[in-house]
Amino acid sequence: MTKLVRDLMNPGIMTCWPDASLGQIAVMLAERHVHALFVADRRGRPIGIITDFDLLAGEWLSADQESLTAMRSLTAGDLMSTPIHTVAADEPAVSAARRMRDELIRRLMVVDKGRPVGVISVSDFIRDLASRGKPSRETVGDVMSDAMLVCRDKTTVLAAARAMADTGWRSVLVLSAAGKALGVFSGLDLLKYCQIDDCPDTTLVTEVMHPALTIEITASLHEAAKTMIEAHHHRLIVVDPEQPDAIPLGVISSFDIVAAMAHPDSVWQQ
Repeated sequence: MTKLVRDLMNPGIMTCWPDASLGQIAVMLAERHVHALFVADRRGRPIGIITDFDLLAGEWLSADQESLTAMRSLTAGDLMSTPIHTVAADEPAVSAARRMRDELIRRLMVVDKGRPVGVISVSDFIRDLASRGKPSRETVGDVMSDAMLVCRDKTTVLAAARAMADTGWRSVLVLSAAGKALGVFSGLDLLKYCQIDDCPDTTLVTEVMHPALTIEITASLHEAAKTMIEAHHHRLIVVDPEQPDAIPLGVISSFDIVAAMAHPDSVWQQ
């Protein structure tokens, strides 16, 4: 069955007024975790779009106090792009993807009978691709997270905490310059740090991290769960048995196992 744009889109559009300042737009983008806002007139009709890339230009051009003052006076209406690129809700999703690739467009406003009904972006195609295929749950490699939040051994506790807050990750894998896993800095480690009197802002993650427990990618989920329970750890570092000191292959956490259990095709849901 051919997927349509409406099958992948995010319903509704997020807007701002033309007179919104760049600072206000930055706050809205950060709070809503989006990369763009549609600029709407006083009747609520979209008239342009402003993206995080536009704000980068504002930051780049504010090299001194005079230019900063000038840039701070600009509004969404000044920097927005027009016209807005649109796509019909009933158009095949593959056609929208082809157009976005050919025209280097990251998002399209979805319209139905001329009325805005949503947005489709590159992220929506990524999410759709990630959801394909029946999940397997035989080994650690079937369930683990291939992407990891990592930092160097020279990273400060405050910098790691900011990264965790920005990404929503509950831990950071600490690596050496060669990529070897040295330990894990987690929320509990952060609580220990907070209890240290007069702890300087220069404290490194290596001073408060805990050792990383490892597991091979071919290990069973039963073995992973058993190791977590016995060690009271919520995550294990997945290593390559042929190159145990190389950059880890991924991380498997208690959440990864629970998410696999919650999948509609899981044995736990039958």
